[in-house]
Amino acid sequence: MNHDPQSLAAALGVSGGIICATGAGGKKSLLYALADERGGRIALTSTTFTLMPPQRYRKHLWIEADADLHDALIQTRGAGVFTYGTPSDKRGRMAGVAPHTITAIHRVGGYDLTLVKADGARMRGIKGPRADEPALVPEATRVLPIVSAAVIGQPLNEDTAHRPEILATVIGAALHTPISAAHVATLLASEQGALQGTAGHSVIPVINQVDNDERLQQARAAARGALQQTDRFDRVVLTCLRRAQPVVDIIER
Repeated sequence: MNHDPQSLAAALGVSGGIICATGAGGKKSLLYALADERGGRIALTSTTFTLMPPQRYRKHLWIEADADLHDALIQTRGAGVFTYGTPSDKRGRMAGVAPHTITAIHRVGGYDLTLVKADGARMRGIKGPRADEPALVPEATRVLPIVSAAVIGQPLNEDTAHRPEILATVIGAALHTPISAAHVATLLASEQGALQGTAGHSVIPVINQVDNDERLQQARAAARGALQQTDRFDRVVLTCLRRAQPVVDIIER
């Protein structure tokens, strides 16, 4: 257990720029936690369909056509969290913003930090990405792939995983068999899994929902296994994002 409390931003090396969260098991919660922790001028958005944000992020909220967002957002002033997206025909949702628009708003609008949800997972704890996922902002300074520790020991099926057939191929597991810590390690280290599309980006994976000792041991095993399989990242951050101090442990090479 990490006995020296560390801020989430420090653990993830987030000091500014454009940050993309991918995967499944707490992307929105991760971005909200970073927004809550960090002061300054922050933008919160998505490149894909997403639920409307909690009420606390609707004080400065823009839902506009992509072409209109740039002018609206660069005219805002001061500190705070500025949330934006494009209209959706689905109630309670907003659609994604083009990556180049996010980059332009971040630069011209003088934002200290832009937090981007870069794919969807339909509220599952783990996912297998399609060939066209994630929808990263090319200028992102860091990508944070996330997976939930709660899936370890659960069957690989549609209740647990988003796109289980793809995930099964990535991690080398049969459908309906239990997901292991080794499977999570393989997903985090795979160029067809959590690392898909991240070439040229700095990556720090997150294992979330580490909220008891059993999950902690399993998450540590998954993190160590991932670090043994790739040199694309040098740490994995274990979190329980519903806690006031969300960083549970940091597993380093």
